[in-house]
Amino acid sequence: MAQFDVSREFKGSTFRKQADLHAWTQKRQEDVIEPDLPIIDPHHHIWEKDLGRYLIWELADDVNSGHNVIATVFIEAGSMYRADGPAPMKPVGEVEFVNGVAAMCASGKYGKAKLCAGIIGHADLTLGDNVRPVLEALIAAGNGRFRGIRHGVTWDTGNAAKFGRRQPPRHQVLDPTFRKGLSHLKPLGLSFESWQFHPQLPDTVDLLKAFPDTNVILNHCGGVLGIAPHENRDEVFKVWRKNMSDLVQFPNLTVKVGGLGMTYCGFDFHLRDTPPSSEDLAAAWRPYVETCIELFGPNRCMMESNFPVDKESTGYRVLWNALKRITANYSPAEKLAMYRDTAARGYRLAV
Repeated sequence: MAQFDVSREFKGSTFRKQADLHAWTQKRQEDVIEPDLPIIDPHHHIWEKDLGRYLIWELADDVNSGHNVIATVFIEAGSMYRADGPAPMKPVGEVEFVNGVAAMCASGKYGKAKLCAGIIGHADLTLGDNVRPVLEALIAAGNGRFRGIRHGVTWDTGNAAKFGRRQPPRHQVLDPTFRKGLSHLKPLGLSFESWQFHPQLPDTVDLLKAFPDTNVILNHCGGVLGIAPHENRDEVFKVWRKNMSDLVQFPNLTVKVGGLGMTYCGFDFHLRDTPPSSEDLAAAWRPYVETCIELFGPNRCMMESNFPVDKESTGYRVLWNALKRITANYSPAEKLAMYRDTAARGYRLAV
C-alpha cells in the first residue's frame, strides 16, 4: 500500500470552511454509478459551527445529487445543545433540533429521501445510573425517531486526539460507572455507537463480552489512523486487521464501512487543489472496505458517507461512486445488504 506524506497535516488549519468545501468538491464531476441501487446513509451530521453551517439545505443538496438515497440516519455532533438547564440534559436540545429537521423533510419538500429517519444522540454514560432520565428525555424528544446514543471515546498519544470534542481517559469503556450507564440502553431498546481509534479496539472486545445483547454499531471501519505516530500504513493495516478480526465473534456488532475521508486517516486528498476521482478514492480505500466485508460479511456491513466530515476529501456523489467501485463484483443481494438492508435492520427503519 502506498505511503502518503502527512507532514502538512497540522501546519496551520487544513480544514476548509463549508462554503469553500462546496466550491472545491464541485471541481470534480462524475456520472452516477448504479443510480438505481437504494441507499440508506447511516451516518451523517447536521450542524452550525465556526467552520460554517451544514443544515437541511446543504444536506438535501448532497443527498439529492444523483444517488438513490432513500433515507438517512443522523449521528450526534454536539450542535444545538440547550443553553440552559442541567448539564446532563443539554444534549437533548440536539435531538429536538434534528427531529424538527426530520419533520421538515417528511413534507417531501426536500426530496424523496427520508432525511434523519433515525436519530442518534449523546448522553454522558459516565453518569452511571443517573443517565436513565436523560435517555428517557432523548427518546421523548425524538418523537419515534430516536435510536441510540454515541459517547465517543477516541483517545490517542498523537495528533488524532485533537479531533475529538471530548478528552476521555485512555480506557473509558472499561470504567465500571461508564458501563453502568451503558447497561440502560438495551432495556430502553437503544443501541450504542462505538467510536474509537483502531488501537483501542481491544477495549471494544472487552466491552462486547460484557454486553453481548446490546446492539453495537462500530463507526468508521473501527477508526483507522494514519497520522503521527501511525504513519507506517503497512504496520497500521496489520494491527487494524488483527483488532477487527477479534470483533467478528460478536453477532450483536455491525460495522459502518466508511469514514476514510477524515484527515486523521492519513490520506492526502484534502490537500489537493482538485478533488480526487472515485477511482483514486477506491484505490486508497479498497483494502479497508474489502477487509471489513471479508471479515463481517455483507449482512453486518453498512456503507456510510460520514458527511460533511468526509467532505474534506470528496463530494457526496464521488464518495458513493468510490464505494460502488469497490463493491462492483458483489451480487445484487449483497449490495442491497450493504447499502440498505443492514442499516434498515440496525436502526429499525421502515423503508
